Amino acid sequence: MHKNKISLLLVAVFLTFNTVEIVAQKKSKNGNKVENSDHLRVSPKLIVGIVVDQMRYDYLTRFWNHFEDDGFKRMVNQGFNCKNNHFNYAPTSTGPGHTSVYTGTTPAIHGIIGNNWYDKETDQEVYCASDEAFNSVGTTTDAGKMSPHRMAVTTVTDQLRLHNQMRSKTIAIALKDRGAVLPGGHTANAAYWFHGADEGNWITSSFYMDSLPNWVIDFNASNAAENYKKPWTTIKDVNTYLESGLDNNKYEGLFTGQTAPIFPHDLPNLWNSNGQYDIIKASPYGNSITADFAIAALEGEDLGSDSITDFLAVSFSSTDYVGHKYGVNSKEIQDTYVRLDRDLARLFKALDKKVGENEYTVFLTADHGAINVPAYLKDQKIPAGYMDGGELATKFQEFLKYKYGTTDLVKNNSNYQLFLDHDVIRNLDLQIGDVQSEIAHELLNYKDIDKVYTAQQMWQNEYTHGVPYILQKGYNQKRSGDILMVLKPGTISYSVTGSTHGSPQIYDTHVPLLFYGKGIRKGSTIVRTEIPDIAPTICSLLGIAFPSGSTGTPIAKVLK
Repeated sequence: MHKNKISLLLVAVFLTFNTVEIVAQKKSKNGNKVENSDHLRVSPKLIVGIVVDQMRYDYLTRFWNHFEDDGFKRMVNQGFNCKNNHFNYAPTSTGPGHTSVYTGTTPAIHGIIGNNWYDKETDQEVYCASDEAFNSVGTTTDAGKMSPHRMAVTTVTDQLRLHNQMRSKTIAIALKDRGAVLPGGHTANAAYWFHGADEGNWITSSFYMDSLPNWVIDFNASNAAENYKKPWTTIKDVNTYLESGLDNNKYEGLFTGQTAPIFPHDLPNLWNSNGQYDIIKASPYGNSITADFAIAALEGEDLGSDSITDFLAVSFSSTDYVGHKYGVNSKEIQDTYVRLDRDLARLFKALDKKVGENEYTVFLTADHGAINVPAYLKDQKIPAGYMDGGELATKFQEFLKYKYGTTDLVKNNSNYQLFLDHDVIRNLDLQIGDVQSEIAHELLNYKDIDKVYTAQQMWQNEYTHGVPYILQKGYNQKRSGDILMVLKPGTISYSVTGSTHGSPQIYDTHVPLLFYGKGIRKGSTIVRTEIPDIAPTICSLLGIAFPSGSTGTPIAKVLK
C-alpha cells in the first residue's frame, strides 16, 4: 500500500513537470524555442520608462483634484509612490537627469556632467548627445547628428538587450534629442526625436539606422503635427485652476508677438514668429504628439508581443519648455499637467489593449525639479533673487589681475564651475591646489555665492550628506572643473520671468517616482529614495545584471 502511494506521487510529479515544460516552450523573436523559467514566466512583456521633464513632486499633490482616474491617479492608487525621491547630485539638468535614471548612477561615474560642458581635452564646449560621426535620418538639417557616445557606462536598456542576446527591443522617444538618445543607451534599436522648425517631423540618427521605418514615414506624412497648429485654450474652465496664480502677471514670459501672457494663446497667429513647429514644444500639444507617436510605436515596432521583455522609453518634454517660459505657479503649467494626465491615460489604455493589463510595468519620474519664480517669491517676502553676473565677473577679473597679474588662469566658466588653465598656473610657479583654494575663498565673499568647493576637496574627501555630498556625486574627475560654486537658496542666474533649475537645492532635487504594473506592490513610502535607485530596481524585477556603473540600491518595498 505504501509503495503504491509513492508510485502515484512520482507519476503526479512527472506529469506536473511535463506540463510545466510544455507550457514553458515559448518562441523568441527569432522563432527559436527558448526554455522558460520561473523568472521568465513572471517578467513583464514590456517596461515603459516615463520621464517628465521639469516635474516637481508637489505637482502630483497640487493638481490632484484635476486629474482623472486613468493617468497619474492610476499609477498612485494602483502602484507604488516614493514620496521622498531626490536627485543626489548637481547639476540638475536634462542630460544628466535622463542618464542617471537609466544608468543607475551619477555624473561622477556616467560622465554626462551637463547638457553642455567644456571639454578639457579638446578645449571646446561639447553637447551631451552630439556626434559628427553620424548623419541625420529624416531631415536634411544637422538635427540628427547624435549618439550616446559621451555616456561612459551602460543603461538598464543596454543590460536588458545584452541579457536576452539582443532579442529584446528598445525604442526611445522624446521631443528633445537628449531625452531619447541617452535613455536608449548604446544598443537601442531606435531613438526618435521631434524636429520642429518648418518640418514638424520625427527624426533619428544614422547611429541607429540608414532610413526611417515605414511606420515613422507614415506618421510624419499624416500631418499629425499640423493638427496641433491650433489655439491653446485651457482644457478645463480656467477659473477652476485655483492651484495656480493669476493668468495675467509679471512673472511670466511671452511668445514673440504677444502683449500679455494670457489664455488663449493663439498659436496659428504666433506660428511664423516663434519657430513654426517649434512653438508646439512650448505648449501641452508637444506632450500630446509625443503620446501619439509612442502609441504608434507600440504597433509599428510590435512591442511587448512575446515573452522576451521589450523597453519603451518616453520623455515628455513640453513641461520643461512651459515651465521655463511661464514658471511653476502659472496657469499654463497647471493646464499642461492636466492635459498630460489625459495623455498618460491614452498611453496606458493603448498598453492595456496592445500588451495586456498586468503584462507591462511602468515607472514615472522626472529629470529635475524647478524653482518658483524668484521675483514672485520676493514679492511674497521670501528670500530670493537673481545673480548679477556682470558685477561678479568684473569684480572677479579685478581680483585675478591684482593677485596673479593676469586673467588667463581661467579658461572657462560653465555649469557654475570654473576651469583653470593648469599650464599657465605652472608657468607662474604656483601650485594648482593653492590657486583653487585662493579663488574659492575670494568667490565666497560675493553676495550671491553661498558655497564654494574645489576639485582638490572633491578628490580628497568623501562627503556623506548635504550640499558637498550632492556636488561630489556630480563631480567627474576627468570632465568637471576646478572650482564648484553654489548660489544662495532662492537665487538663480536667469531671466526675471519663468522658472529654471540646475542647483543642488531641494526644489531642484525633489521629484516624483511612481511604479505601476506587473511585479509592483501597491503602497507608498516616505523613506528617502534616490534617482540612481530606479535602474537597479527595474533590473531586480527583470532578474538582469545592473548597469556597469550602477551605484544605486534596489527599492525593495516596490517589488512583489
